Amino acid sequence: MNALPFSRRPFIIGMVHVGPLPSSPAGERARLEDIVEAALRDARALEEGGVDGVLVENFYDVPYPKVEADPATVAAMAVIVRRVVESVSIPVGVNILRNCGVQALAVAHVCGGRFIRVNALSETVVSDQGILEPIAYELMRYRRFLGSSVAVLADVHVKHAAPLAERPAPLVAREAVERGGADAVIVSGVATGSPPSPEDVRLVKNAVDAPVIVGSGVNAGNVASLLSVADGAIVGTYFKVGRRVSVDRVRKLVSLVRSLKR
Repeated sequence: MNALPFSRRPFIIGMVHVGPLPSSPAGERARLEDIVEAALRDARALEEGGVDGVLVENFYDVPYPKVEADPATVAAMAVIVRRVVESVSIPVGVNILRNCGVQALAVAHVCGGRFIRVNALSETVVSDQGILEPIAYELMRYRRFLGSSVAVLADVHVKHAAPLAERPAPLVAREAVERGGADAVIVSGVATGSPPSPEDVRLVKNAVDAPVIVGSGVNAGNVASLLSVADGAIVGTYFKVGRRVSVDRVRKLVSLVRSLKR
């Protein structure tokens, strides 16, 4: 198991949403350099606000492929991630949607990223991209091949999807860690911006000997209850005003997190 690059508990990972990238079917595409500059602006704002790490994700590339992003997307993400790594002093992670974990690992390993997020590591889910099958074997085999220390954060009952078979989240989480090689597990609500219940987080936390991260819906009103249980949170929606990260919002939430007694 690879250690997470966060010494503080609880920790906050801020989202850097990028795209649409050059090959995306979504909307009007900007020049790559403009996309890079927007990502750097958000990453710096998140660091200034006090987060413990940032996660770079091709959020605006809808619709997403299932497990294999096209070469232009991977190349663009590599450029963006490397520039972000060079521009901030906190750990940087990679998520290539929808479940392109092998490519995310390659980008992170080559470009200095410290962790990745994987939507379906050890669980088959039905999503708006179709059926996502687990990629634990391919991913962990590739991580060993690279000799990589990049940590894998694995979703349990990932948002914008439903399990193909109804299996308890604590069991899925335990299998992700013990059989899938996850270094941490993520518990989310049903969609972007929707939080899980503290009880759902607690059940998963009691089931695994690994960090548990809230993956969606954290805000100033619920952060205390959720992070009284979880080891950290990934925050995107709450930090945004429009499509830009607000330093003031980041500072507000981080201040609340720092005041928590664990």
